[in-house]
Amino acid sequence: MTCRYNYDVLVIGAGHAGVEAACAAARLGARVALLTANCDTVGQMSCNPAIGGVGKAQLVREVDALGGVMGQAIDATGIQFRVLNRSKGPAMHGPRAQADKRLYQMEVKRIVEETDNLELRQETVEDLVVEPVESGGHGQGRPEWRVTGVRVRGDAVYRAETIVLTTGTFLQAVMHTGEAKTPGGRAGEGTTAGVSRALERFGIRIDRFKTGTPCRLSAKSIDFSQLDVQAGDAEPQPFSFLTDGIDREQLVCWITRTTPEIHDLIRANLHRAPMYTGQIESRGPRYCPSIEDKVVRFADRDSHQLFLEPEGRRTQEIYVNGISTSLPRDVQDAMIRMVPGLERAQVMRYGYAVEYDYCPPDQLTVALESKRVKGLFCAGQINGTTGYEEAAAQGIVAGTNAALALAGRESLVLEREDSYIGVLIDDLVTRGVDEPYRMFTSRAEHRLSLRHDNADRRLTPTATRLGLAQPERIERLAAKTAEIEATREVLAARRVGGVTLLELLKRPEFGWAEAVAALPALAGVSRTVATQIASDVRYAGYLVLEREQIERRRRQGARVIPEGLDYAAVRHLRAEAREKLDRVRPRTLEQAGRVSGITPADLAIVLVHLEGRGGA
Repeated sequence: MTCRYNYDVLVIGAGHAGVEAACAAARLGARVALLTANCDTVGQMSCNPAIGGVGKAQLVREVDALGGVMGQAIDATGIQFRVLNRSKGPAMHGPRAQADKRLYQMEVKRIVEETDNLELRQETVEDLVVEPVESGGHGQGRPEWRVTGVRVRGDAVYRAETIVLTTGTFLQAVMHTGEAKTPGGRAGEGTTAGVSRALERFGIRIDRFKTGTPCRLSAKSIDFSQLDVQAGDAEPQPFSFLTDGIDREQLVCWITRTTPEIHDLIRANLHRAPMYTGQIESRGPRYCPSIEDKVVRFADRDSHQLFLEPEGRRTQEIYVNGISTSLPRDVQDAMIRMVPGLERAQVMRYGYAVEYDYCPPDQLTVALESKRVKGLFCAGQINGTTGYEEAAAQGIVAGTNAALALAGRESLVLEREDSYIGVLIDDLVTRGVDEPYRMFTSRAEHRLSLRHDNADRRLTPTATRLGLAQPERIERLAAKTAEIEATREVLAARRVGGVTLLELLKRPEFGWAEAVAALPALAGVSRTVATQIASDVRYAGYLVLEREQIERRRRQGARVIPEGLDYAAVRHLRAEAREKLDRVRPRTLEQAGRVSGITPADLAIVLVHLEGRGGA
């Protein structure tokens, strides 16, 4: 007899995307089952033991502003906090934190287990259960199928109206270390093929990417006296807007470098490297290359920095950031022991590469729902991204929209000018990917206003409207907003030399310390509020221009394209443009303009067609 379980939302995979998706849907009142092949690896950091960084920190703080998990978890378990890019303006700052890897995973699991409406269950999903859509058909971008559940190992069935796939690197995954190949999406864990077969069965395109990880070393075998120390910030900056401060002791990291001799060793063994023998054919992340790729691509450089990062307070395990590799074990041993300070290093875990299936994301709507299968949402590496932060950002949107769809409510759609999350999703669904996608500040046209420090002011009102924000988060934002307004009034009222303090803050040489010296009462203003006021004032002129550009572009490109528009009927439209627009199904002319290969002439033809149809 087949066992059947009924839920509102099923989330498949309990990594960073799955956790955010499940918790978001549960916060909205949906009854959620989070299915994972191993309940002991919920929220596990499969690669580097860190959260944040340039571009990525903005995503973490936006996830937190929407009520997410990641920011609170890293604040509770971080062992070192640093703000990167301090020499640049606030829009370029990137908070980053090293995590106690095991404690982070345990904290995330605790949050999941304590979340109302959410059940964590250990299951391996082997197939999707769908039914044909009764009307509409697949023509003009309409879905052909509707999800009704999943079948798991042991032949049990879970029923739900919406499903979020967050399968990470586990779809038909293969791990490579030199010539050795083993099935699995992570060391010590298996893989699954059923979901990939199901997706292909329902007309969803599948492709392959690869990622990699470096070896881990035993700290007791490292000569730290030869390494440069990298300490954390004196005043650690939290990620979550619910965290008042972090006062625990921070651990140090260390820096060393590769040498010309190591590069010679790598070149001499490229014939054994899977990326260069043809054993791995899929593309990896350009901005996080393997050490063998660095040596080949940057042949003029005789060394590369390596960062030695502790994986926790109660472990000897050290993560060697900067030396991701799939070279054979004997080469890894030799290579590591040629690094200054690592001459006697003992490898605890060898590096490896993973090849896995992903679904090109131009098959999704901006709500992260499949265009072929109604009720099927996708988030994380299955969409061709890389990184914990990118996964979490997609997860919170996909989980929210899965729950909103059940209630017949309008989807959460974040625009490019609203958030880095909006940039991320628009890039994925509009432009697609040809390599694993990673977030950078350079991808955001409006990064001056999309700072990490104001994510709550930008997104928590949206979270409040939807029902995602906790009462404490709403109260804190209200108090912060009131403090900002009151402090600005004080700054605008106090003059020095005939100029208000608010005006003086626009000058590079006049900072908050000078404002406090001129008006000591400002010393009581919280550091968070002081930082935001100073940034707002300094960027004020640029922000006015930015808002004007946004409004101008909105007016020009806000023309909505009907959901079922038949591009084959658009006269004079190039065949390539027809194909790409039909695949992406952009919502507006503005989004259509960002589709790769679409020209202004194509947009003009579409506009003429819409005008001829009376805008219908």
